[in-house]
Amino acid sequence: MEVRQLGKILLVNAGSSSVKWKLFEPSNEEMIAKGLVERINMPGSIFEVKYGSKTYSKTIDSLSYEHAATMIFEKLMDLKIIAQLTEIDGIGHRVVAGGQVFKHAVKMTKDKLERLKGLSDFAPLHNPMEIEYIEIMQKVLPMISQYAVFDSQFFTSLPEMNAIYSIPYEYTKKFGIRRYGEHGISHDYISKRAAALLEMPLSSLKMITLHLGSGASVAAEKDGKAFDTSMGFTPLTGLTMGTRAGDTDPSIIPYLMKKLDLTVEQTLEMLNSESGLLGLSGISPDMRDYADHKDDPRVELTVDIFINRIVKYVGSYFAELGGLDVLVFAGGIGENNPKLRSEIIGKLAALGLKIDAQLNEAGEEGIISSVDSKTKIMLVPTNEELSMVRQIKKILE
Repeated sequence: MEVRQLGKILLVNAGSSSVKWKLFEPSNEEMIAKGLVERINMPGSIFEVKYGSKTYSKTIDSLSYEHAATMIFEKLMDLKIIAQLTEIDGIGHRVVAGGQVFKHAVKMTKDKLERLKGLSDFAPLHNPMEIEYIEIMQKVLPMISQYAVFDSQFFTSLPEMNAIYSIPYEYTKKFGIRRYGEHGISHDYISKRAAALLEMPLSSLKMITLHLGSGASVAAEKDGKAFDTSMGFTPLTGLTMGTRAGDTDPSIIPYLMKKLDLTVEQTLEMLNSESGLLGLSGISPDMRDYADHKDDPRVELTVDIFINRIVKYVGSYFAELGGLDVLVFAGGIGENNPKLRSEIIGKLAALGLKIDAQLNEAGEEGIISSVDSKTKIMLVPTNEELSMVRQIKKILE
């Protein structure tokens, strides 16, 4: 009996005003094309496709999500990236919160989609939009199966002592309140990739992985599984991020509501979208924009706070794990800012961590620690899409 070769896999990441997508050939795990739709439902919507050395770009006024989905498939054929839509075997969606319900990637049936809708409170800024786009794709291409890969699934193995909050236990059980985490697709990939580069089984390593980007999180891995993570019930807690406040005293919320006459929703919006690096610096959520403001004391304080929170988490996880074999940098900031990596490791010198200045500046994947460092320090560019492709491929096979 002849085994049919797997078709292509399209990955979709829907945001509040944008859609990013990548088309993969699963047999060799290579990306064939990628695209971006920006300013959705706004004047001057931008539709872009990159394939090989070519780029197709068009500006359209107030492009809707559904029209954007239709255009993606039309242009894949018009540009002869694919000959027909049946070449695509599955469409994968990155979904932030799967709670304790979804512990691995799944094919989205009507029943599963309804169960996913019930988890929207765990990621109110992400899940509803991701669910809406799954439904749009189902409507536009009903013949192609949709798959969801969850950022939270990596953290469903957290031990209860790290997953449960110190609130009345009956509320934890009744309402499903626990630490769900985020960036799990990334932490899963970089921990496995680091172990592979070291040619050691992941189960034998005590590891801390740093996903540092506009969204940022720290995870600890032990016995081959997630042991702790900085993000909590929602993606708001943990490190200082691009626009998210990170760890904040909950009492600040009613205090600001009273002082500024805000609703709960408005206050949470402020903590999610107006805080973090943006709120501290008053300039930008992107550190690259600080280059012309080096003498600004608020910018200096912003960077110091960002580093400080990372150091605090690494130090606490070091103690939790009972030592550390590997510390891994990943994410847009973690991969591309050698100065920041050096400053973070400098603050961790008391734990015996030492960075090799030359390897750090080179920025190549692999070990960047000095030979006398007590812990291996690594740089591993994350590849969430490849992790998603592998998970969807596993279901299809």
